[in-house]
Amino acid sequence: MTLDELKPGQGGVIEFVGGEGALRRRLLDMGLTPNTAVTVRKVAPMGDPIELFLRSYVLTIRKEDAAKIRLKEGEGKR
Repeated sequence: MTLDELKPGQGGVIEFVGGEGALRRRLLDMGLTPNTAVTVRKVAPMGDPIELFLRSYVLTIRKEDAAKIRLKEGEGKR
């Protein structure tokens, strides 16, 4: 399951951060690292971007970027 598939209120633990080069580095720099718990707080009316809660702060990312973040199996709800 990837981060973009979650609905508001759902969450999980990051297993893998995909992407290449600068995009992957930017996602990791924002705190989206493996073994980090993340919860989807809101989704914009048109579906993009999505608002996340992780590491005691709120982060908004594009759905396209969220699709590159894989969550651990069995931890899709929090």
